[in-house]
Amino acid sequence: MAQRMCGIAGVMTRDGTAPDSALLRRLAAALAHRGPDGEGLLVRGDTGLVHRRLAIVDLATGDQPLFAPGGAALVANGEIYNDPLLRQAMAGAPFRTLSDCEPAVFLAETEGAGFAGRLRGMYALAVHEPARGRLTLARDPFGIKPLYYVETPALLAFASEPQALLAAGLVPAAVDPRRMAELLQLKFTTGAATVFPGVWRVLPGETLVIERGAIVARHHLAALPQGGPLGAGDAAARIGAVLLESVAAHLRADVPYGLFLSGGIDSSALLALMRQATGQRIRALTMGWQGGGAADESREAERLARLMGAECERLEMTQRDFWTLAPRIAAAIDDPTADAAVLPGWMLGRAARAGGLKVTLCGEGADEIFGGYSRYRKQRAPWRWFAGTPRTHGVFGDAIVGWRDGLAAAERAAASGGRSPMQAVQAVDVAEWLPNDLLVKLDRTLMVHGVEGRTPFLDPKVAAFAFRLPDSRKAGPRFGKVLLRQWLEGAFPQAGAWARKQGFKPPVGAWMAARERDLAPLVAAHPALAGVLPAATVAAAFAAAARAPQPAWSLLFAALWHGHHVLGIDAAGDIGEVLRAASAAGPMRARRTEPMALPGVSAASA
Repeated sequence: MAQRMCGIAGVMTRDGTAPDSALLRRLAAALAHRGPDGEGLLVRGDTGLVHRRLAIVDLATGDQPLFAPGGAALVANGEIYNDPLLRQAMAGAPFRTLSDCEPAVFLAETEGAGFAGRLRGMYALAVHEPARGRLTLARDPFGIKPLYYVETPALLAFASEPQALLAAGLVPAAVDPRRMAELLQLKFTTGAATVFPGVWRVLPGETLVIERGAIVARHHLAALPQGGPLGAGDAAARIGAVLLESVAAHLRADVPYGLFLSGGIDSSALLALMRQATGQRIRALTMGWQGGGAADESREAERLARLMGAECERLEMTQRDFWTLAPRIAAAIDDPTADAAVLPGWMLGRAARAGGLKVTLCGEGADEIFGGYSRYRKQRAPWRWFAGTPRTHGVFGDAIVGWRDGLAAAERAAASGGRSPMQAVQAVDVAEWLPNDLLVKLDRTLMVHGVEGRTPFLDPKVAAFAFRLPDSRKAGPRFGKVLLRQWLEGAFPQAGAWARKQGFKPPVGAWMAARERDLAPLVAAHPALAGVLPAATVAAAFAAAARAPQPAWSLLFAALWHGHHVLGIDAAGDIGEVLRAASAAGPMRARRTEPMALPGVSAASA
């Protein structure tokens, strides 16, 4: 079995001519960090495929592209967990490698565009079938692995990261002002359109069929089962087996693996499950903050690791780390998310690579699947009559309007199928918040270091088990993830299953407040924000950063992100250096590449 957290890209021309080899090389070069262990390139007729390999399993025979007997070729970023079962069902097929992705190219060739429905895993993949003149792109239902594309009059191109499409010269480095409004108000952007005009996401669970460089069909696989809550049945007896099977599947690797251990419920559950699945000493990494604080659970993580016989390395993020690394971290998040957890995530990824770990298990998805957030509890009667719709107020309140259209569309779609109000809010998060914030953060902060993050809670079998549990088994009056906590209380009693959720929040507010007088004017004058919010609003955000950090961090992140990805500012300097460089270089370039003012800025704030 060959598993590969890698980078893929490719081109299909509209006129049938061969893709430009220089263009393919530029795409490959822009994705080199995702696959430092090798490169594959295939050009046939009107199509070129690029693969950058990060070798995890089957180190000897896992090179791509992979081929089916009829000539179909596949490049993939991901892992197919049901590879053994697929191979059993395809007994007699002339497989040539141990790759977990090889059955996928056989299925694509024999079953057509619906082949992704047979796959259990995390993946973004492309299949070229020269006999049919067809290119197929597919992404896993949760959107764990990223995939983007552009369409031009001459071609369709795709890549694992939008920055590769920009670096290849396929679209200009411009910003959609409505998406910037979403980023500032929501911390992420929704839907298929990215912040870069002309760059589109292959949506989670989507399969695109492309012929002669044009999309001719779209298919969709749902991440969550349809229907409202069911009876609990034997859920309490089954949850341990369901989770253990998923964790065991996620531990298949021929390289050292570890765990990001926060000290919270989700990673503590993974620690117990990993020990149960392997019987071995687990390597864990945890992160604390300079000076500690209420949201620093790293010492608890160390305690839990000792109890479980795990080796745990504690890292500490300092104010100096923040000041010097934030520009580099923003540069890694090309599909932007103003989630401050990108900061420790990047440092954990760097430490994992330095410690020889290429694979880490992570707790993303547990809240969304098992009902962990307070906004879910508020959807139960009688609280829902008072709580209203989540995320109706943006980070900047009424200062920026017209930012909620994408979220409203997701809410309308999620409310179908007889779902309870709680399920509907969960479904919105799975469709938007999870793939466009949490999983972007996980992918980019780790893959920039050549490290793969695996998410056992985001598994079709886990979702099928948990999503239709009774609302009361997910969120109670005081706690979310009720069933998961009950299981953890029995499996790992010392883990504090009923402790309050603290989150993974670095003290960016205090760090920004320490240099408020330097930061506020630089951010207010930045080309990304000049004309978007008045200087007084920016100054007020930084003045309040110590007690309300998100507005100031959203502004600072947007400025750092824009400086690198739109203005081309080198991210090697500290925050002050990078902001000053953008102010000096930005106005002329910004006028050339992007609209400056967001539609929908209220008159009161203009």
